[in-house]
Amino acid sequence: MSRKSNLEVGVFVDVAYLARNGGYGMRYDLLREFACRDGAEPLRLNAYVTLDADRAENDPAYADGQDRFNSLLRDFGYKVIRKSIQWETDEGGNRYGKSNAALHLAVDALLQSEKLDRVLIATGDGDCVQVVRALQARGCRVEVVAFDNVSTELRREADLFMSGYLVPHLLPVQAARDLPPWGEPGSRVRGICYAHTGKGYGFMRYLKTLSAELWKTDSRQPDSPYGSVFCHDSQLPGEVSPEDLPSRSHVFEFELTRSEGRENSLQAANVQLVSPRRRDDRDRDRGPERERSGGRRVPYELKSPEEQLASYEPKISYD
Repeated sequence: MSRKSNLEVGVFVDVAYLARNGGYGMRYDLLREFACRDGAEPLRLNAYVTLDADRAENDPAYADGQDRFNSLLRDFGYKVIRKSIQWETDEGGNRYGKSNAALHLAVDALLQSEKLDRVLIATGDGDCVQVVRALQARGCRVEVVAFDNVSTELRREADLFMSGYLVPHLLPVQAARDLPPWGEPGSRVRGICYAHTGKGYGFMRYLKTLSAELWKTDSRQPDSPYGSVFCHDSQLPGEVSPEDLPSRSHVFEFELTRSEGRENSLQAANVQLVSPRRRDDRDRDRGPERERSGGRRVPYELKSPEEQLASYEPKISYD
C-alpha cells in the first residue's frame, strides 16, 4: 500500500500458539500488511517463537530449520524473541512442555505501547484478556487475529477480532495454486454465512481485499471490501445443518462460480467447513504427535521447518 497515515502500529505474535491452533503455514508478511492496511507505520513487530533446546542440540536438521524460519521472520521485519521449552513430567509420568511466551508477549506489549496508536495481538490465548484491557486503558486500539481455539472473552474485549482464515492469502488455500486469484470466478475463498432465509438458501460474505474500511460489511456499498454470494443448502457440508445458520463462528471455504441466468453474479459451490473443525479430524491430524507423547499432545512442537518454509514458495499468487 502506498498511502501513508500518521498511525503507528505494534504487532505481537505468539507463533507457537497460532501454529498449534489452525495457523500453521501462516504468511507473516501478509500479517504485517493486514496490520498496516491503512498505511500505518509498523513501529514494533515482535514474533515470539519457542525452541526445544534439547532437540536442537541433538538434531542438526531441526536446529537448522528453526534458524532458517527465524531468519525468514527477520527478513519481514520482525524481531524474533526465542523462548526455550521447559520440559516437565506430570503425576501420570507424561512429559509435557511449557513456555512463557504469552507472558513475555503481554509484558512487551504493555511496555512498548506508549508510542503506539494500534496494537495487533496474534493469539487466541485467553490469558491475554487483561493485557487487552490495559492497552485500551492507555488509549490504544487493540485488534486480535487468530484461527482456532480462540477465547470467547478475548474476542469480546478486542476492538476488532478477525479470524485469520478470512484474511485473503494469510493462510494459503491448499488447492489455490492452480486456480484463479482469490475473489475471481473459479477461485476458492473463505467466508461466513451472514444470512439464511430458512427456505433452502443463504448468503456467504468474504473479504475481497485488505482495506482500512473493514466496517463497511454491506457489499452493496461501492467501496466495501467485501463480496457477497448466494449459497444453496445443497452445497453445504454434511456436518453443518442449515438450522445452525447464520453463524459468525463457522468459517467456510468455497468455490466462486457464476450463477446461471444472472449476469455478473457469483454463487458459492463445493462448500467445506474450515472452522471449527470436528474433533475426530483434529485427533487424526495430530495422531503421530499423540503417539510420541503417550496419548498426550506435546505443546510447542511444530512440524518440520521445511513445511513451514514451503508456505513462502513464490509460486503462490498474490494477485
